[in-house]
This record gives sequence, structure tokens and C-alpha cells, in this order.
Amino acid sequence: MDSLTQIVLGAAVGEAVLGKKVGNKAMLYGAIAGTIPDLDTFASAFTDTITAIEIHRGFTHSIAFSILFAPVFGWFISKIEKKSIVTWQNWSWLMFWGFFTHPLLDSHTTWGTQLFWPLEARLAYKNIFVIDPLYTLPFLVFLILAMRQKRGTEKRRKYNNLGLIISSIYLLIITPALKLYTFDKFTDALEKQEITYKKIETKPSPLNAILWSANVEVEDAYLIGNYSIFDSQEIEFVSHPKNHQLLGDWRNKKNVQRLIDITEGWYTVSKKEGEIYFNDLRFGTLSPIAKADSDFAFSYKLVEENGEIKAIETEKTRGDAKELLSQLGNRILGN
Repeated sequence: MDSLTQIVLGAAVGEAVLGKKVGNKAMLYGAIAGTIPDLDTFASAFTDTITAIEIHRGFTHSIAFSILFAPVFGWFISKIEKKSIVTWQNWSWLMFWGFFTHPLLDSHTTWGTQLFWPLEARLAYKNIFVIDPLYTLPFLVFLILAMRQKRGTEKRRKYNNLGLIISSIYLLIITPALKLYTFDKFTDALEKQEITYKKIETKPSPLNAILWSANVEVEDAYLIGNYSIFDSQEIEFVSHPKNHQLLGDWRNKKNVQRLIDITEGWYTVSKKEGEIYFNDLRFGTLSPIAKADSDFAFSYKLVEENGEIKAIETEKTRGDAKELLSQLGNRILGN
């Protein structure tokens, strides 16, 4: 999830663990704990693109990291807060839950988390977008209300718990229910249109859980369709040819195989102006409207240097974001 959401979650968890004893300091250190796992994003400044993708949401988002580093940070905080009655074990407990709830939340997104690192399998339930105001904003409001109350009061505890409960209901009940409902709509549409497919994955579109997208694998292409719970017309699936043959001998290169593993096979290949592009389908296109010519959210230009294939991520512009937002509102309301 985005940084603000993880800060809010970490602060609320910190309050639940140590709020009675240290007040707003519990929120402060909980918020810090909630952001630390995402420091793995800085890997892109020190390594190549493919390695940075593999590292993100890996070790720092694992149970192992939470267990190993919570006591380290707990001890460090105990040295800073020498006058506090709280022990390093208490601080360690707070840091553990701040660390651990971060990947638990991220596991509900499309990217997922390597929670059981060093095992390579990623948990990705794909029932919430990485930024969802309906999850974050109510949570933030209750956290602010709790913060304004005196330490240890019933009202402070009540506000903080309400934030945790309401956000959890949205995450664990409402969005999974919407995922199941829309999944049935997609499969029904495929059946009615007599489309034979190998597998299907669904995910919410940016900033909401009303409009959903489906990736569908057929023989030589991937179909992408969108469905809003307010739709009245039949779902339209747009074909994106796999074009895997464009990789040629590169397909057997180590770095290309790494990319294929990262996408779990959900990828297409395209050729523009003589350049080869590897497109990660897991995150769909930059348009909330299914179009054959839409650019993919994550696309990498492949270049060969000294016999090694390197991936260069295609940069997204402000114009891409503006176009997405301008189309999103209308599409959410139905077709």
C-alpha cells in the first residue's frame, strides 16, 4: 500500500500495543515501524531494474524480518527513551506488530508480498488497489480523533479501535465480496461469448473497488476486460497478442527468464521502432477503458549489452496520470 496508509496502520497498531503507557509516542514509533519495510524501494538506486523488482516486498516484508529486527529496533528505541517506564521488550513488541502488519496489508494488493521469505512464493490476494481512499481516509480520521484524546482514556481507545475495525471490515469482507461478485460477472461473460480460456485473474482498478479488471489467457493472446458494479452493458474483452516469439533467442537468457518468473507468465512482448518491450500484464494498462492500443502500467525495454539482457522501465508521465483520472470517474459510474 502507499506510504500514508502504512503510516496510519502502523500508528494505530502502535497505539493499540503501547498507547496506554506512552501515549502519542506509541503512534509515532508505530508509524515509523509501518514505513521501514518499504525502505527496500531504495534498492533501485543501487542495483539493476530486475534485481530491484525482485527485492521489493521481499525480505523486509517477511515474517523473518519482523522477528529478527523487532528486538534490534526495540533496543534502539529503549536507549532513546531512557526515561520511559517501558522496557525494550515492550518496544520490541510494538515494532514487531508495526513490521508484521505492513506485509499483511500488502499481501492484499496485486504486487503481493514474500511473507514466507526465503521461499519465493508471494501472497497476492488482489482485492485492493495500492491506493484506496475508502480504506485510508476513514482510518486516518479515527486515528486523528484518537490522537486528540488523553492517554489511556476510554474514548481514545474507542476511536483507535473503530479505525482498526472499520478498515479491517473493508479489507477483509467488503473488497473480497466485491472480488467474488465481479469474478462471477467476468466468467459468466466469457461463457456467454463462448470464449475458451486457460486462466483468469481479477483485480480492482486504481483508487477504488467498484471498477474491476480481468486478465484472461487464451491460446495466443491475453484478453483484458473491465466491469463496474454499476455497468448495464455486456463486458467487452480486448485482445492483446502474446507475441512471445518476438523474444527469439532472448527468451532463454537468464534475465528474461527472471522477468517471466516475476510476472508468473502474465506478459506480452511488443516491438516499437525496432525495440523490444516486455509488458507486465499483472497491473493492466494505463487506461480504465479496455483498448487495444493502451500502454501497459509496467513495461520494460529490453536491450542487449555484452551478451546480457538489461531491462529499462518505461517512464510514466503526468499526462498518463491525468488521462487515467479523467477517464476513471466516468468509467466507475458504469457503461
